[in-house]
Amino acid sequence: MSDHADATDGPAVRPLPAFEPPYYVVVFSSVRTPGDRGYGEAADRMDELVKEVPGYLGHESARNPGGLGITVSYFRDSAAIEQWRSVGEHRAVQKQGRAEWYERYTVHVAKVERSQEFERE
Repeated sequence: MSDHADATDGPAVRPLPAFEPPYYVVVFSSVRTPGDRGYGEAADRMDELVKEVPGYLGHESARNPGGLGITVSYFRDSAAIEQWRSVGEHRAVQKQGRAEWYERYTVHVAKVERSQEFERE
């Protein structure tokens, strides 16, 4: 996924709102290989495709100048995560990512039982 909040909102200027628990997060931390080689286009396509999954709530991403990227995706339930994992085009892009775009990555999946937010007036 690209380095911004949910693609419907454009580049993030604020975080997504706190969702009503319980829900799930998928935290994808990565270090990219040099160059784009189609990564941006594939990320944009995944941004579009994941929105078709019932139970997808949104995502936020950031990448620091040193190359560490973190994307947090929000899903209503584990069934939505499994559906996203099973999308053929997503699986193909994952395979390409391991072959070309990532030096390393980790994926963490967690159930959120508490969520809150704050915004200065």
